[in-house]
Amino acid sequence: MPRDYYDILGVPRDASVSDIKKAYRKLSKELHPDKNKDDKEAEQKFQEVNEAYEVLSDDKKRKQYDTFGSAGVGGAGGAGGFDFSGFQNMGGLGDIFEGFFGGNRGGGRTQRSERGRDREVRLTIEFDEAVKGTQKTIALETFISCNECEGKGTEKGSEMIMCSDCGGTGQQTKTAQSFFGVIQQNFVCSSCSGAGRVPDKKCSACSGEGRIQKKETVTLDIPPGIHDGQTLRLAGKGEAGRHGAQSGDLYLLIAIRPDPRFERDGDDIRTHSVLSVLDAILGTQVKVKTVHGDTELKIPAGTQPNQIFRVKGKGMPVLGSSKHGDHYVTIGVEIPSKLSREEKKLMEEWKKTINS
Repeated sequence: MPRDYYDILGVPRDASVSDIKKAYRKLSKELHPDKNKDDKEAEQKFQEVNEAYEVLSDDKKRKQYDTFGSAGVGGAGGAGGFDFSGFQNMGGLGDIFEGFFGGNRGGGRTQRSERGRDREVRLTIEFDEAVKGTQKTIALETFISCNECEGKGTEKGSEMIMCSDCGGTGQQTKTAQSFFGVIQQNFVCSSCSGAGRVPDKKCSACSGEGRIQKKETVTLDIPPGIHDGQTLRLAGKGEAGRHGAQSGDLYLLIAIRPDPRFERDGDDIRTHSVLSVLDAILGTQVKVKTVHGDTELKIPAGTQPNQIFRVKGKGMPVLGSSKHGDHYVTIGVEIPSKLSREEKKLMEEWKKTINS
């Protein structure tokens, strides 16, 4: 019975691709034939590690393996290097294996065109715009659907026909002889981009692509309370797909230009206010500048240096709600470096009063 690929690499079944790669690098280094000459057991384990990594590092093969076990990933050659390619022309039996291995003999598979690529754009906004929200219009050089052929890629009166390069399957197969035996790899047909069909007569405006490259403007709303580094997704605003395929998405990475007056802490705002010694002792009223405008803050008598006061609901808007964070004011106390003769006299009298 073949060993479990996850067990071979020493990773759990829900391991990430990164964890699988780390485990493979470690084991392949330990078991490499150059380090274990004439060690048949190490050589066998090295082959198993490579086979396990080839399957688990590929999303499609890993999904087939998780569903069908080692029988579902025949392209890897199997634990014993078995080549299933001989079944391709054996009628019904070949069709059975195609169901497991994703063979591309055509006819029974449903093809789809390649989805348009996603786009990512960095957009810098002002701090005040992050507070109030804003609307931005950006210009992008991208692929849009061709108006002449409505994205089909064909001239008017023409139609789509089977791709001769892949026989309508949307895939091409590459076979190679390796140390582990015959390996087959399926990849998207470059002629039809996986659609399985191509224009009989190509649209002259887009050369059969179904899309053209053009500068396009996109208007978007930036919601109040958005965070620096946050990403907004605009579905269908990426590149148009070929031959009318689905468009990709547009991702906007938001950067917020700092405001020297405010320090953002999540949805809260922090500032500093400096008082004189007498105001800290006797108490006072100070004007605090918040992101929503000026407000008055009462400072009680006996306030200490670095004491923090909260102004409720005067912070950033909480994204996606009607709530707001708070505004926190840290108090500093300014001690005069020089005193006039009269001030010094008053302070000495006050000192005597305290000490009496």
